[in-house]
Amino acid sequence: MTAYDIAGLHLEQAGTHGPLVLCLHGIGSSSAAFAPQLQALERDFRVLAWDAPGYAKSADPERELSLDDFADTAAAVIRAHGGRAHVLGVSWGGVIALRLATRHPDLVASLTVADSTPGSGTSPEKAAGMRARVPELARLGARAFAEQRGPRLVSRQAPYDLVQRVVETMAGAVRLPGYGHAAESMATTDLRGELGRVTAPTLVLCGDQDRVTGPEASQVLAGGLRKTAYVIVKDAGHLANQEQPRRFNAWLLSHLHIVTNSRTSKG
Repeated sequence: MTAYDIAGLHLEQAGTHGPLVLCLHGIGSSSAAFAPQLQALERDFRVLAWDAPGYAKSADPERELSLDDFADTAAAVIRAHGGRAHVLGVSWGGVIALRLATRHPDLVASLTVADSTPGSGTSPEKAAGMRARVPELARLGARAFAEQRGPRLVSRQAPYDLVQRVVETMAGAVRLPGYGHAAESMATTDLRGELGRVTAPTLVLCGDQDRVTGPEASQVLAGGLRKTAYVIVKDAGHLANQEQPRRFNAWLLSHLHIVTNSRTSKG
């Protein structure tokens, strides 16, 4: 049994056949963030994108969830939809994906980790900054919180309609207590010591203009993983999958086809 009943999860779905892909969004987002990926993958894959517990259309958890709890919930989703998945995680979703890969290696066929980090527990300053977001959300409310934070998630050259879409997604996704659980799960996490235990082949992507986690954090991930490729996405901020979907999806599809063909050829 997991700490969260997946019957309360909202899942966006695309595709009817092929390997399973599970998409895990960032701390200020929802399944809506993966619209470009669902469209790109639906021909060859079965794709699920969750609203994390306590986000958007998903039910609130009954108690605080740790990073392990989020990872175990993702594992329960995979088991309920076929037992093995390629996992795409953006930012906080990438942190969940990496912990999922060490706790449930049999369920993770491959990883794609985008604009992510080893966690905010890598320094007291980062942990404090992450925790400070919770009273900020409580004070401002979701709309003002999103209007303040959303524009930093894309590059300075991002078109107005993308900025507004990011803000709208965040405003409709974040609330307490779910956001607070997510923030605490980041503040208490430092994955650097466990990256070497990830056995799944991993693609690490990062926007070259990411002002949130930045390429340096992605380099730490790529350097600590054993089976990895590292790609910089040109002209993209923190939400590279939304700002440069064609470039992002080309790398994602290439990675997925390589790992699925490799498994098939090995019988």
